[in-house]
Amino acid sequence: MAVTVRTLVTGALLTVVAATKSLSDICTTSYARAALPDSSVLPGITIDPSSVETTLASNVSYSSDWYPTATIDYCNVIFAYSHNGVANDKVHVTYWLPSPSAFKNRYVSTGGGGLAIHSGTGYIPSGVIVGAVSGIMDGGFGSFNTNSDAVFLKSEGAHHELAVLGKQLARNVYQVASKQKVYSYYQGCSEGGREGWSQLQRYADQFDGAAIGAPAIRYGQQQVNHLAGNVIEQTLDYYPPSCELDEIAELMIAACDPLDGRTDSIVSRSDLCKLQFDMNSTISTAYSCEASGGGGGFPSRFRSRRSKNLRRQFPGSSSPTPAQNGTVTAEGVAVVQAFLDGLFDTKGRRVYLPWRYGITFADAATAYDSTTGTWSLSISGLGGEGVARFLELKNATTLDSLDGVTYDTLKEWMQLGMDRYYNVLQTTNTDISAFCKAGGKVLHVHGEQDNSIPPAASVRYYESVRKTLYPGLGFNQSVPKLDDFYRFYLPQTTLQIVIDWVEKGLAPDTLAATGDIETLCRWPLRPKWTAEGDLKCEYDQASIDSWVYDLDAWNVTIF
Repeated sequence: MAVTVRTLVTGALLTVVAATKSLSDICTTSYARAALPDSSVLPGITIDPSSVETTLASNVSYSSDWYPTATIDYCNVIFAYSHNGVANDKVHVTYWLPSPSAFKNRYVSTGGGGLAIHSGTGYIPSGVIVGAVSGIMDGGFGSFNTNSDAVFLKSEGAHHELAVLGKQLARNVYQVASKQKVYSYYQGCSEGGREGWSQLQRYADQFDGAAIGAPAIRYGQQQVNHLAGNVIEQTLDYYPPSCELDEIAELMIAACDPLDGRTDSIVSRSDLCKLQFDMNSTISTAYSCEASGGGGGFPSRFRSRRSKNLRRQFPGSSSPTPAQNGTVTAEGVAVVQAFLDGLFDTKGRRVYLPWRYGITFADAATAYDSTTGTWSLSISGLGGEGVARFLELKNATTLDSLDGVTYDTLKEWMQLGMDRYYNVLQTTNTDISAFCKAGGKVLHVHGEQDNSIPPAASVRYYESVRKTLYPGLGFNQSVPKLDDFYRFYLPQTTLQIVIDWVEKGLAPDTLAATGDIETLCRWPLRPKWTAEGDLKCEYDQASIDSWVYDLDAWNVTIF
């Protein structure tokens, strides 16, 4: 039977902690039980001490764009708790503990991706790497293998509970005196980015700093928008072969790559690409692709050309396709142009934000029918499930078809999603003044070639926050004020940068390269390389304007 646990870090245990030299000394079930947070930290919950499990992991290597490659030792502590008076309620949490000698008075929460509330080992190593206790949770969905798409979201406050318990656990395990600070951080991308913003907007003093990537905010619009490419193809009655889409993407990237002053297979200036590239120039270009069995990766033609944009953005799986030879058609270009222009209703009013030039066209991917030898609609997985499960409330992973679905239908679905989940999943509260007053710092990043979440969505949120917090100030006066605690980049960053900002006052002007990610300038400055190879962060009003859109199809403000 579950009982309320009281913290036992007193007396003899304190002596043990003070003398601890190794990770194995603290990685025992009895030690973890004794260090469990007092339930008064979160009134209304009961921690089950019998659920505690500990596992020691040694010499394990991890690598990611979000943290440096590292080999770490850690103790994995798992336990469960319930909300008092709630039937059949159980939430599982897991925390990775660094060795006592590596602990730096830090706690880190990490988020999920897609339709999941956590990303397994995708982000959690980052905490241990920076000397922090690092946590994830199952959201009360039953197990760490059950995602929110299977059981629906139960509580937006789950991440708050994870952080409060994790911070206190860190204090207890490592005997941090009450007068000493334990810093608290958040890191997550996509759905995890949305989860991060939900915490900064709701719990101002919960995190000292956050590294948030490509947040899937505006959930009502975001998930339905995945179907825009499908409806464009259906409306124009043309389904481009995969090789034709690949060829258009490759030609666009090749033409736009040098616009930033350097040829490196990366489109760092999607704004200049949008302003200067003529999509019609690709018409009649020959293409050729080998047959593919599907099942993963990007097309072999991109492996040989090593286009970094395409390698980073191409989806992880694909359907079998035949050998293809042909030329780029006007119809194919029309589909791509409409896709990059974004979603409009039948009255010509903009419904939502477009993707950027230089991407691959994942949401416009088509399927090959080997029986008929033709290409046809391939309904986006995220979009299909988003509508079927969250709007139509069916136990389904996609829509059966898009028959009768128009641009106006997509707008209606977006309206339904926004109305139904405005206070939970929309996550667009722009008044984050309380977070600022609490001394928090946030690095918000979004890759320009993101082909799932339009990066202009992050630009729109940043600009909405700026105008909300500083309505009486002009652009040049308000940006430096926002820079004090909120900086936005296109694209990525690491947790260590926000830690240095919080703990050492080292506010970043640019972000250094990570893997395929180039050095970045903070918004609204844009990168430009000189003939000598030096990076300049320049102000370009035309480029800035290419990121800002009037969503005039709506009668309410879309932040």
